[in-house]
Amino acid sequence: MARPRTSIVICTYNGAAYLQAQLDSLLGQTLLPDEIVVGDDGSTDATMEMLATFKAYAEQAGVTIQLRQNSQNLGYVENFSVGLRQASGELLFLCDQDDVWYPDKLARMVAAFEAKPGLLLLHSDARLVDAQGASLNFSMFEALSLTAREKQAIHVGAAFDVVLRRCFVTGATAAIRCELVDLALPVAPEWIHDEWLAAVASAVGQVDCIDDVLIDYRQHGANQVGARKRTLAMKWRELAMPRGEQLSGEARRLQRLEQFLRQAGFAGAVDRANQVEQKRVHFERRAAMGRRARWRRVPTIVREARMGFYKRYGTGVRAMLRDLLRND
Repeated sequence: MARPRTSIVICTYNGAAYLQAQLDSLLGQTLLPDEIVVGDDGSTDATMEMLATFKAYAEQAGVTIQLRQNSQNLGYVENFSVGLRQASGELLFLCDQDDVWYPDKLARMVAAFEAKPGLLLLHSDARLVDAQGASLNFSMFEALSLTAREKQAIHVGAAFDVVLRRCFVTGATAAIRCELVDLALPVAPEWIHDEWLAAVASAVGQVDCIDDVLIDYRQHGANQVGARKRTLAMKWRELAMPRGEQLSGEARRLQRLEQFLRQAGFAGAVDRANQVEQKRVHFERRAAMGRRARWRRVPTIVREARMGFYKRYGTGVRAMLRDLLRND
């Protein structure tokens, strides 16, 4: 059986400072991609010149390059969406402009998709590095505090339960089957593309992860979405931070997902929508209680805890303390 056709979808915007290392890593794969789709969002630095040079080298190596520069800035969510629709591969790999792929990333992920025909989205861990590429001594999964229990749930096909608790897929590490593009796009308002793809994929089919690090994820001042490891002191300070607006925003996002699932029409979609509704209502109650005196919040906190919602949809006792102590 022929291996599936692969496309890498990379979005650029004034990325000249770090772009070359990423481009070199794409052509350094032990299994070369069939196609690389590049969407530039109106760069004014040397990015386009670097991409033109890269196109010539890549095509000499037998890799098809689609190079597009948007006539107006679309923003990274829409730019990725256009690139995913443009790609011709069966397996589509999301790629940031400032990271570095390990040589076996594409080969390992293709093998995982071939081993699991029902797999819609696959992602991996990443090593966090600074602007110069030096290790920050922790990984993405460590920064996210992804637990062994959560990873096991993902591996056995219960990723949607983890998605309902929190976001855990980093787009820069992810690959999807092309079927997910038609299922999930357009990305719902207020959602980031990787979060939306993970939510839809886990509701419809299988999502899995490779526990190993397959990229260096660069942290610098111009990151669209970054990551950091939260210390105990940071977590303590966060207990009293205002949360009402954040909780209300998350409830709105959940309503978008709930509406999508109720209209999706696949088997089990209504059950998934009901699960999302339960979390949405929980977040709406949490948002509303911030306007009350602390002692008046206690009955709602206790009721939500007895229903298991804090544990199922958040951080358990820490979320309860936040709701009690926060200043909205």
